[in-house]
Amino acid sequence: MTMSKILSDKTYDVVVVGGGIVGLASAYAAVKKGLSVAVVERQSQNKDASVRNFGFVTVSGQRRGKHWQRAMHSRNVWAEIAPKAGIQVEHIGLHMLMQRPEAVDVAQAFLKTEMGEGCRLLTQSEINEAAPYLNKGEGVLYSPHELRVESNTAIAKLTHWLQETQSVDFYNHTTVTSVELPKVHTSRGVLNAEHCVVCPGADFTGLYPDVFAKTKAKMCTLNMMRVMPEKAFRLNAAVMSDLSFARYDGFAQLPEATVLKSLLDDIQSAERQAGVHLIVVQSEDGSLIIGDSHDYSDRELPFRDTRINDLIINEFKQVMDIGEIDITQHWLGVYPSADDVVFKASPEKGVVVGAVTSGTGASTGFAFGEELIEWVLESK
Repeated sequence: MTMSKILSDKTYDVVVVGGGIVGLASAYAAVKKGLSVAVVERQSQNKDASVRNFGFVTVSGQRRGKHWQRAMHSRNVWAEIAPKAGIQVEHIGLHMLMQRPEAVDVAQAFLKTEMGEGCRLLTQSEINEAAPYLNKGEGVLYSPHELRVESNTAIAKLTHWLQETQSVDFYNHTTVTSVELPKVHTSRGVLNAEHCVVCPGADFTGLYPDVFAKTKAKMCTLNMMRVMPEKAFRLNAAVMSDLSFARYDGFAQLPEATVLKSLLDDIQSAERQAGVHLIVVQSEDGSLIIGDSHDYSDRELPFRDTRINDLIINEFKQVMDIGEIDITQHWLGVYPSADDVVFKASPEKGVVVGAVTSGTGASTGFAFGEELIEWVLESK
């Protein structure tokens, strides 16, 4: 039953449904245009994909073209607002250990594209100085663009900053049940709005399920873990390996990647079948977040296969030499995955729905949020 209680006397220019990174990015994009904004979040704070993944803002390796451009722009927005919002950038840049000659071929091809701007192959002396913890390989591709934030606190700090300094109103513990502009009906009452942007994250079963069904998205579940090295050390940049060259579209879709992918399908078939590739980032306390794997299903899978964790740890030990580690946490990340890297639609005038369907919300969300706001303002 539709409730008649009015939650606010305001008529907002934009109501954003969803307090994950895309929702917050959309709110920020609207604020920058001088619009009044409310964000409606069904939980006390978003606890889904935005806080369960790496907090790793990745540029190099994003799909070539518009999505890579989204990542570069979003990275710059993160760099601008993180200090304002009290969000600490834990480290900058990316070291990709090339374990095999075939990976060197991919890296060299990448450097010849527009995506390789600012990136380079490190000399051995540079590797020894910047990443002495990396095992011996064929070399290291360095990207200066990447940023690491602590995802389980960054979303809360960004929310607080938007509320306290950008005049965004937040309605938590509140579920939007329907949108009939100028009314947005919620579990607690009605909000009035000129426009509505729906950012459901990984949950496509709420508002406009028929629209989101067009994505044909699967739910991707990721094995993630936090480890504490016995010997303290400082990670100077995120770390990846050959498996990432074979998985990230910006590398893997280059013709030169064909040989590497075929080789890894043969010699690391278990990892490839489980969607394993290596990402290593560090937190302020010295612990490392290590992942991940990719399991695709029609729903989020609640069970964790510990054999996949073994594959991830084995790859970690092949790439890095930091002594013994203690696994302190396990969890499952989740995101919607489709052939297209993002999905957006306008199911009715004044309403836009959008989701990042490639697991790259932290990396591309600020740019995508700007796109959603531009579109919703044009749709009425």
